[in-house]
Formats: sequence, structure tokens, C-alpha cells
Amino acid sequence: MFDKILIANRGEIAVRIIRTCREMGIRTVAVCSDVDKNSLHAQLADESVCIGPYRAKDSYLNMERILSAAIQTHSQAIHPGFGFLSENSKFVKLCGKCGIKFIGPDQSCIEKMGDKLEARNIMIAAGVPVIPGTNNPIKNAKQAFELAKEIGFPVIVKAVHGGGGKGMRIVMDASEFDTMFETAKKESKNAFDSEEMYIEKYLTNTRHIEFQILGDSFGNVIHLGERDCSIQKRNQKMIEETPSVAINEELRQKMGDTAVKAAKAVNYNSAGTIEFLLDENYNYYFMEMNTRIQVEHPVTEMVTGTDLIKEMINISLGKELSLKQEDVVFSGHAIECRINAEDPDNCFMPCPGTITDMHFPGGNGIRIDSALFRGYEIPACYDSMIAKLIVHGRTREDAINKMRSALGEMVIQGVKTNIDFHYAVMSEKEFADGDFEKINESLKERCC
Repeated sequence: MFDKILIANRGEIAVRIIRTCREMGIRTVAVCSDVDKNSLHAQLADESVCIGPYRAKDSYLNMERILSAAIQTHSQAIHPGFGFLSENSKFVKLCGKCGIKFIGPDQSCIEKMGDKLEARNIMIAAGVPVIPGTNNPIKNAKQAFELAKEIGFPVIVKAVHGGGGKGMRIVMDASEFDTMFETAKKESKNAFDSEEMYIEKYLTNTRHIEFQILGDSFGNVIHLGERDCSIQKRNQKMIEETPSVAINEELRQKMGDTAVKAAKAVNYNSAGTIEFLLDENYNYYFMEMNTRIQVEHPVTEMVTGTDLIKEMINISLGKELSLKQEDVVFSGHAIECRINAEDPDNCFMPCPGTITDMHFPGGNGIRIDSALFRGYEIPACYDSMIAKLIVHGRTREDAINKMRSALGEMVIQGVKTNIDFHYAVMSEKEFADGDFEKINESLKERCC
């Protein structure tokens, strides 16, 4: 067992990891930037180390400073959470050189799945269905245009080393291709220091379905069901739920088996997610693999009773999975709403500021993951997500009603939030009917 784990992250995910470590009897070390010195994760951890100024590149993305903090505090392992360094293979390698365990998949998995084209080709070789598209990197707009015409518009231009919706543009027709391609390439260069792009057919009226998987170093891989993440703004998820209303038991088993096959193709050994697009005819296609814990992992925990962070830690200790596929039991329905400090009436612009008052709902089947407290000042320099409200009900209708009740009770004052927006969505007939296309169209209009 690890005696001490350093958490290379901030906010609600850092708090989430600290809580599981406490339950396991593991001491924790928080790292923080100068603006996060008084944050909740820094206060809850057994130790806290300030690693630099507010800019992420000088703190939460600074590998040397994080590793120095780990060595200084005699931490045996680092949990990266999500974002920041969670999918950085160089960081995994440096952890190994320093004799510190990285709680996540090995370097090879991250490298293979981080390169979207390599991941695509690995899936093709493994017999996993992929979206029609290019199999080699493209930098030249003229060459890209010819390939796009062969695939047929609409297409989607993607960064080979992209993620989080960055370096991605949908191109509906030939007239806008050059502009969209160059814009996506520039964004990819700024975000990932790479101009390598690829092109896929853009499928309309699809659902974003992802399967939670767990793998250990003994070759055991299981899935813990799907999450429907189809409601998004600017390619960023807003509402997630499990199970999906679009999937019956036969399709669930088929897609789950495919997700396990995909993970086994790279000898996956941690928690991760296989993401699919599901079309109107119930054909599904591999989109990407996230080699980390996901923001929306709590809905899976709610319906399976599994602590995914605990599983990650135990896998990193060299233990076998605590579950076999036949042991996974799904109970009820769970929904998560991402609560952001943003203004839905002003293009969802971020709204940093100081929390002057707050009230979080409670009760049976309600969970909140957050690092907020009264007087906390939300920095302008990080992601605007400030909380996750998760509910669990016996049925989907129960979960929707419970979420609406919890949102109606939730109070965060001092900044604008999207709480009322989520309440409106939960009250719409389209959401109850599972018609997410109309909700996403409305979101596009709000996003200016």
C-alpha cells in the first residue's frame, strides 16, 4: 500500500481523490498555484506545496516542480486526476525515472491513444468499427481538401494530438473548407504544439456514447456500462447519464464487448474510457480513448457502487481487478449536471468572482463533487466548472425529478452560474423523451 500520494491537480477532482485516499488510510499531498493556496484541496490534504504562479504552465503543467514536490514530501505515487498532465506520456516517463508511481496507464498506452491516427489504425487492426476518414497525418490544406472531397461533405477536421474539443472544426461544404482547416490547424499548434491534422466523415444526428473500462496488469479488462454524453456546447459535455435511453440490453452488451476488445488491443491497465458515436441506425464507431479518469465518472459509480479512484490506486499497486465482468451489476439511473461559473444568457461567458453565499442540496441519492466554500474566490485562469451535481434514482424519471428538485434547492451566490439553465433542460419534454438533438441546437444558438 502507498503511504503517501501526491495529487497533481486542483479543484473538485483533487478533493475527490483526497477523500478516497483517506478511506484507504493513505496520506495526501496537494500541490497548488499561488492563487490556490487557500483552496479546499490544499486545506484538506495532509500536506500542501505551492509550486508556482497562477499560469498552468508555471504550476499544474510544470513537471519538474510537481516531481520536486513529490520527492520533497516523500510521496510514493502521483494521481493526475483529469486534464493537466493526466495524459502526458513524458510525465509518466519522468515519474518512472524518479521512482514515483504514476497512477494511471503506462507510457505506451498513453502514447498510442494520444495519437488519434495511431489509435484509429490500432482499432482498425483489432476489428473495432471506425468512422470513414484518413489514416495518415495531413498538414497541407490543398491535399486535405482533395481527401475531404473523396470522403464527402460534411467532414470534421481534427488535430492528431488533440482533445477536449480543441483543434476540431466541422466543415459542412467545400466553400468553407480552407478557412476551417487552417483555423483548426492553428488552434492545434497553440494547444498541442502540432499542426498534424486528419479528417473524418461528419455523422449527423449521432449520440456520444462512452464506456467506462478497467484493466489491470494481468490482462483482465472489464466494462462498467455506458454513459450518454450527447448534450454538449462547443464540444464540451454538459449533462451525462447512465444508462442511455438509446441503447437496449443487446446493443449494450455488443458495444461493451467492443470497448473491452479496444482496451485489450493496447494492453490497457487502469481506468479509461472508450468513446463511440452511435448513429440513427444504431451503428457505432470508435471515436477515441481517454486514458484517464473522466469528469463524469460519478454516474458510473452511482449505478455500480464502484469507487473508480480506489480501483485505479489498487491497479497501480499491482493488484488484480476486484471485479469480474459477471460481478458488475447496474442499479437504477444516474444523471450528472456540470455546474459552471458562466452566464448562459451571454454566450456562456465565464464569470469568475467570490462566492458570497451557497447552499448545496442533500438527501438520498444526491451527491455533489465540489471544492467551493463561502468566501472562495474563483480564479479567472482555470476551467469554469465549479461543481458537479449527481443524482441517482430507481428509474430515469425518478432521476430527472430528483435532479430538478436538487437544482431548485442549489444556491451559489456571488457569481453567475448555469444552474437555472440545467433546471430548464430537466423540465423540457425533449429531455424526458431523450431528444437531445433539439437541446443541442438550442445550445448552438446560445453559444453565439
